[in-house]
Amino acid sequence: MAATTAHKHPNYMAIFWYLAALTVTELAVIFMPLPKLTIGVLLVALALGKAAMVAMYFMHLRFETRTLGLIAVTPLVIATLLVFVVLPDGFAVDHQTAVKKPAAHAPAKH
Repeated sequence: MAATTAHKHPNYMAIFWYLAALTVTELAVIFMPLPKLTIGVLLVALALGKAAMVAMYFMHLRFETRTLGLIAVTPLVIATLLVFVVLPDGFAVDHQTAVKKPAAHAPAKH
């Protein structure tokens, strides 16, 4: 006797409305009188939530084995680590370029 593992299909319209609500929330966050860092963190968190919902329901990862889910999450972990590895280089910019020396004038040709 073969066991079938059929999964329940998600309510795609409900997922659509959740994603639409998250998008409206993102638009509201942009216009809030908050510090830019706070707005950035909120937008990233909302985007990660939306990406997780798309992956879980539209890519059907919620119904797959745990191994396939880990394979899907691995690039996100690697990308996050890459950002934190490269981030210090962005703060190590030499700010002495703000003081510009006047350009040497070429002798006038007659």
